[in-house]
Amino acid sequence: MAMNVAANLAEKVLGSGDNATVTTGVANPTVDIEKFADTSVPMKALTWMGKNSVALSDSYKPRIVDPGDVVLRVTGSTICGSDLHLYHGAVTNMQKGDILGHEFCGVADSVGSAVTGIQPGKRYVASFQIGCGTCKFCSQGLSSQCDNTNDSTVQNILYGSRTAGLFGYSHLTGGYAGGQAEYVRVPYGDVNLLELPDDVPDELGLYLSDVLPTSYNAVQDTRVYPGDTVAIWGAGPIGLMVAAFAFKNEASRVIMVDSGWRLDYVKKKLPNAETLDYKALGSGKSVTAEIHERVPGGVDVCIECAAGEYAKGWGHYFEMLLGMETDTSEIINEMITSTRKFGRCGITGAYIGFTNHFNIGSLMERGIRLIGNGQAPVHKYWKDLLKMVQSGEVDPGIMLTHRVSLDDMAELYKRFDARKEEDGIMKVFVETKFSAPRAEGTPALTKL
Repeated sequence: MAMNVAANLAEKVLGSGDNATVTTGVANPTVDIEKFADTSVPMKALTWMGKNSVALSDSYKPRIVDPGDVVLRVTGSTICGSDLHLYHGAVTNMQKGDILGHEFCGVADSVGSAVTGIQPGKRYVASFQIGCGTCKFCSQGLSSQCDNTNDSTVQNILYGSRTAGLFGYSHLTGGYAGGQAEYVRVPYGDVNLLELPDDVPDELGLYLSDVLPTSYNAVQDTRVYPGDTVAIWGAGPIGLMVAAFAFKNEASRVIMVDSGWRLDYVKKKLPNAETLDYKALGSGKSVTAEIHERVPGGVDVCIECAAGEYAKGWGHYFEMLLGMETDTSEIINEMITSTRKFGRCGITGAYIGFTNHFNIGSLMERGIRLIGNGQAPVHKYWKDLLKMVQSGEVDPGIMLTHRVSLDDMAELYKRFDARKEEDGIMKVFVETKFSAPRAEGTPALTKL
């Protein structure tokens, strides 16, 4: 009952969908034309229109608002599993017309008067989170927890403090327009843009924006040591790269937990990975039982890369539907009971608020360490990750299955959400009218 009351209180504070209470300024050139738009230059942008509805809309090129701003001409963006949480209306404080997209790269188009390190005409990838560069957390490279780029009072109430602002990810994270567009304004441009060298094409450099730092942080933060056994829930792009980084850290075994064709895809790209199709288990057999059969006593490390939005059983499905919880605890409970005594569990998938039926007893009694990997601090890792991409030590290309046009983004959301085997969509490179010719060895343009 106490959890129900807490969840309902949070819902009243947060609101949802079109009725959400906006607590931050809208950094959207479509909505606040006078403040943010250069009306002399039209642009196309992918906008949130309501639950399960997005559209390519007419907007305007953003303009320089603050001296530290950079306006980027977008040459590549992508869709992320976490974008689906916005699409489904599972993330609070979305507003109709919000420009989506938190992973993008491009060419600097114009720079503010205080910008010193960004040059017009050069290529850059943007951090999906917005750091100020000078606060307590940014000074340590922990850009995801910047104190100065998100003025959401809702986050203070819900979480106890604010996280950094994020591009294209609701007014809960600052209301910043995203990069699934032809142009985007990047605040604190000197801090939040990383130059891409000539030997790293957009099709690879783009993923320094989120998926590579997020995957790397999951392994580093949860602590995967040489010889460890690791189980990963979710065989999408993040799970695939977490597995790759776990092997790079010399994990002895990696078990991918999911269902369907994505497990086959992972096996093709990482032959050493083991797979566990939870839908193919015998009647009454749990994921935990299967893992304990394979690794007696449990694995050393479990990492969650799926998110709390997707309920497996009817109980959690209805509790979420009724607003009694925002996230299901099913995967977290599977992880806890599948981990050895004094093992470690890391949560990388997006969880928004409250959950019920959490197995705190197993966590406490067996000394399990539950680690919220958070929004990965991109700035802490991205220079090192860039070097890994340059050297070929890390290949983000193993995720890349499709190249599509920005014009097809609305259809891409539908296809990506459906996850059908015949589409086979893992990670996508989304081109704009400003994109360079396709890099050799990357997927050709697909018309959806």
